[in-house]
Amino acid sequence: MHLQRVCTKILPVSRLAQKMAENGCHLNPEEVSTPQHPPNAEPNAAEGCSSEASGLSQSQREVLERCLHALTHAKNDSHILAALLLITRLCPAGQLDNRTLHRIFEAVGVNLPARLLVTAFRGGDSSGLPPEELISLGTALLAALSTDSSMVSHPQLLSTVPLILSLLENGPTWTDKHTQTLGNEAQSSSGSQTESAADSQTSSRCTLDEALASDCYQVLNAVCVLPQGPEQLLTRGAVLSLCRAVGKKQTLSYEKGLPLLGHLLSSNIRGRVWVKHSSELLSLLGSVSENFCRASDEERLEMCPRIAAFLPPPGVESESQVLKEIVVNLWASLRPLIQSKLTQEHLGLVLVLCACLLDLYGWESTGPPKFCCLLVNRACVEVRMGLEEPPGTEIAPQLQHTLTACYRIMEAAMEQACSQGALSNPAQIQTAITGLSLQQSRQVLGALEEAFSAEIYYLKQVDQTNYDDPFLFATFRSLCVWLAEETSCLKEDVIDLLPFLIGYAKAHFKGAGKGKGLADWMSKMSINNSSQDKTWSREDALRYLLPALSHLSAEDGPRRVLLSLDAPALLVDFLSKGWSSLRGQSGKTATRDPSLETACSALLNFAITEPERVRNDPCFVALENLLSEALPVLLHKPLLLVLAANCCTLGLMIGRLKSTSTDPVEPAQRRFFSSVLSFLLSAVRPAQSSQPAQISSLWEEHWEETGELWRLSLQALGGCVRAQPWITSLIRDEGWLQNIFTLLGSSGRLPDQPSQDALEEVLCAIVKQCQLCREDISELVKSVSCGSLQGLPQLSRILVEKIL
Repeated sequence: MHLQRVCTKILPVSRLAQKMAENGCHLNPEEVSTPQHPPNAEPNAAEGCSSEASGLSQSQREVLERCLHALTHAKNDSHILAALLLITRLCPAGQLDNRTLHRIFEAVGVNLPARLLVTAFRGGDSSGLPPEELISLGTALLAALSTDSSMVSHPQLLSTVPLILSLLENGPTWTDKHTQTLGNEAQSSSGSQTESAADSQTSSRCTLDEALASDCYQVLNAVCVLPQGPEQLLTRGAVLSLCRAVGKKQTLSYEKGLPLLGHLLSSNIRGRVWVKHSSELLSLLGSVSENFCRASDEERLEMCPRIAAFLPPPGVESESQVLKEIVVNLWASLRPLIQSKLTQEHLGLVLVLCACLLDLYGWESTGPPKFCCLLVNRACVEVRMGLEEPPGTEIAPQLQHTLTACYRIMEAAMEQACSQGALSNPAQIQTAITGLSLQQSRQVLGALEEAFSAEIYYLKQVDQTNYDDPFLFATFRSLCVWLAEETSCLKEDVIDLLPFLIGYAKAHFKGAGKGKGLADWMSKMSINNSSQDKTWSREDALRYLLPALSHLSAEDGPRRVLLSLDAPALLVDFLSKGWSSLRGQSGKTATRDPSLETACSALLNFAITEPERVRNDPCFVALENLLSEALPVLLHKPLLLVLAANCCTLGLMIGRLKSTSTDPVEPAQRRFFSSVLSFLLSAVRPAQSSQPAQISSLWEEHWEETGELWRLSLQALGGCVRAQPWITSLIRDEGWLQNIFTLLGSSGRLPDQPSQDALEEVLCAIVKQCQLCREDISELVKSVSCGSLQGLPQLSRILVEKIL
């Protein structure tokens, strides 16, 4: 495959090789510290290659074998170059197969070109050749060697990368010993030479010609495509050098340097590169975007992919005024393109760039409301056109890229609308995208609904054998964004799709390991991941579906379908796996995972509405055991307070459904309810004087999320007391009643009426169930320090009735 290219690389250096061979010159091996690459005399062919050099006559093959023998037994550099010269002259370009080339490369080795470059840069005298010729010969040989996959990863070839980068950044520069001597003499005689002048006399530089630059980029590109290629280039300073080369407008820096940088910035090192070299990359982005803004409309269409590659990841440099200004200018240049009539291919390029810009700053700098509306509409139309094809129609890779960008534009519109509650009230989308008329807002929501309907149509056609298709994942993800906020529209279609949604999420969740192909594809599509470790994994499918399951499980029709699909068991498995990873984290470093809270929310809906299923389904027994283990541990992880509140409420909701039993209480159950009592107390702190009790500082920050769960937990605790009378003994043992009335203080009240009602409900359940608890409360309210029953009329009435 590389035959013509490799032979073309070898031929131009033949004159240099001949000159060295004629002069009997060779390089001093001691000038570099790396050992010589051991030649392999055995003709071990690359797998799949022919046994002969195709296209060569018998006499040519005989001479070729003698030359290869000379190469592998060469005693010095002149012998190697002489044999190489003979091969290039005797074997015309196109007549050497891959096997033969591999034998040549192994015989030459990487040591020779590496020494050529080092000798040139250090200014050694032993070669007898000018430094520029050594550099030209060395880079040409490296370029040829880099076309062989087994040679490009050789450590010694990788060690030449910094020298190659220096050539591309600064041009050929070397130390000139003769010039250095003259410069020192001149400086000592005049005494007026400046340090910079002396430096200029001890080094020489020549222009970086295209052939040399092309060879250098060939080596870097070959390294870049290695599995760890971007990492290898990053650690050797490639990003900084290439940025500087572009800034200096060095030879081929725009033609070859920018595409190489774009490839590096699109790889898995993107985030680290921006953190490490943000100022240089911002400067580069400014230069590239300036060229984009100056270009004609036709030129901009071709430049869109390049601009997208140089944008930073969302969240990086987000406060930079320079970046904000660049984004504003880019939008100004994109608006005429969106408003014009474009081919599907060109529109796709523009929409991809628009999606990347929305990832950075949302709708903030996009443009007038009318343009925002147009952008969303064009994205929705592309989705409908791309997905509403007859079953079995294959979607081309480029169209997949375009549709993925459209999904992100739709998601941005959804997120903005949902942040203002526009889905429940279309008029409010006017504030989501400032300035939209009511008619425009309705048009946007209508276009979104039609596009998501097209996604449902596409997903209904999917066969299980295609579950590993990354584009299918992207479509699934996009629909989940819609379902997370809107389940009333297209309800029947969504219910019909539930078997696929659950089956797809389950298939990925149960799959082993991480989907590398999926991760690579998502990165290439510039789709951002928000999971804990920022890595795309199979369980992300279920993570995206969880908010929709939380909504759907609250409705009778969808919930019946979810139960038939055994969705609760899948949620319990997810929760169990998530808890396993959280359990080992220390309290101060524990990372909140909202998806676990959402899973609890969906399970809570089942626990509230499906008591018989909860009593009979083994997965709820496993869930109860999990919660009994988790809550006592979560008490000591304040960063996971919201998850603890969910676990507490869910465990109590399951506990209230238990039948009264005379069997001994299991230690795990006793530990769970003890933790419940402590957890519920921790939400309240006493107030000064006769003021109502206050929400504790720990809970106050999350009260919007946990307040309703706390009240629901109190109500469920009352149900548990009625179902499991032994809990009243634990309440007395823990001194819980005394602690509650002490927190209430003299006012006997909580800060809001719903919380007050919930507390009164559980206290009433306790006194009805336990005579001793009733006596305890009667004694407590007599104490001034423990408050009164003023704010608890039902409890007061029950106590009076019992006395009478």
